[in-house]
Amino acid sequence: AKVFKMPARCPVCASRVYREEGEAVTRCTGGLVCGAQRKQALLHFASRRALDVEGLGDKIVDQLVDSGLVHAPADLFRLDVDTIAGLDRMAGKSAANLVAALAKARSTTLERFIYALGIRHVGESTARDLARHFGRLEPIVSASEEELLQVPDVGPVVAASIARFFAEAHNREGIGQLRAAGV
Repeated sequence: AKVFKMPARCPVCASRVYREEGEAVTRCTGGLVCGAQRKQALLHFASRRALDVEGLGDKIVDQLVDSGLVHAPADLFRLDVDTIAGLDRMAGKSAANLVAALAKARSTTLERFIYALGIRHVGESTARDLARHFGRLEPIVSASEEELLQVPDVGPVVAASIARFFAEAHNREGIGQLRAAGV
């Protein structure tokens, strides 16, 4: 048999892959942009405890991604009523409600936004601690692992995960797109 060598890049999005010490799983760092993770990342992003986009469920996310309308979370905020109404099982009223829910989601708290990004090991509590400690998004994005370790209840594994997420240019670009979309 041919010897298997784990790729250094994700075969779907070309992001770096990594394996945490003591784990058997190798993971893609693509997060917000990896096609293999896209649907679940969007569902998490829009979930009740994240940006709370009412009406954006599995079936609509499937249609939006499968039709090529949405590739990243920022694309959600570019959708209009007519585009959404063109999806299966979506009428004008439902489409208008979803667009209104997306407009409402633009005004969110820093902790919800951090949680919505889907950073590995960052749950609601850690997102809240990061928001309280740094106060703004920019210092979190540029924080070193040492600076992240200063946040209460953030240990080496979580600090490394956060730093790894923000070290990826495509994740920073995705955040920039969200900010440009008014989030």
